Amino acid sequence: MAQTLEPPASPENAPPGDPKVDWGTGPAATEVTRFLQGPQRRSFELARAVQIFFELVRGFRVLHFVGPCATVFGSARFAADHQYYKLARAVGSELARAGFTVMTGGGPGIMEAANRGAKDVGGISVGCNIQLQHEQAPNPYLDKWVTFRHFYVRKLMLVKYSYGFVAMPGGFGTLDEVFETATLIQTGKIADFPLVFMGVEYWAPLMEFFRSRLIAEKTIDEPDYHRILVTDSPQEAARHIADIAIPLFGLTEGERPKRKWYLGE
Repeated sequence: MAQTLEPPASPENAPPGDPKVDWGTGPAATEVTRFLQGPQRRSFELARAVQIFFELVRGFRVLHFVGPCATVFGSARFAADHQYYKLARAVGSELARAGFTVMTGGGPGIMEAANRGAKDVGGISVGCNIQLQHEQAPNPYLDKWVTFRHFYVRKLMLVKYSYGFVAMPGGFGTLDEVFETATLIQTGKIADFPLVFMGVEYWAPLMEFFRSRLIAEKTIDEPDYHRILVTDSPQEAARHIADIAIPLFGLTEGERPKRKWYLGE
């Protein structure tokens, strides 16, 4: 697991298999890399399309019955003694107490912390893991998980089954997930789900950029800015998500779709 109190390792000086390098920094599987490198043979394109279809179906089957989720985004690089790991663990507990299944990317760091927090209080914990160059094991605090080859399929699942989103401190991957979610909300592609940024100090420069640049240049509107709750309180974050999502979407604690025996469920 990554130790953020040390300088980050680089591929030149890190031992083989060091998670500080492997998680999120290695190249993807060869066929995935090739798929994203422009036009290929039609047979290759068709095979990838079929593979993506079955990856979607597999995700649907695993996650269909997990119940109303709240997704926690955040870095894989924070160790268990880091303040942000502890904060994410508390967030996971509060979301579970509020009746949500806690969903994450299924890996270490913040993801593990949020899943662990849910299990601390007897909640349900699920993960959408990603297959990288070096196999990434799901963290040990998951009731269910599914591993994807493609980031965009994984992101779809993290959004599709969730009624609220928490952005913990993180890097490129976290920002990618958060901005895509914010864009989907802004454009009405998904409903007006609550979005929370945990860590006031961490997110302050970004929120100032939103106000001083994006709002000033009218590339976003004031309501887009004010849609985001920024807090250090796990209780406030969970209460905010519950207060919006539960009445807005008619959620019921423990609510699950009915299984169909003829679909092998």
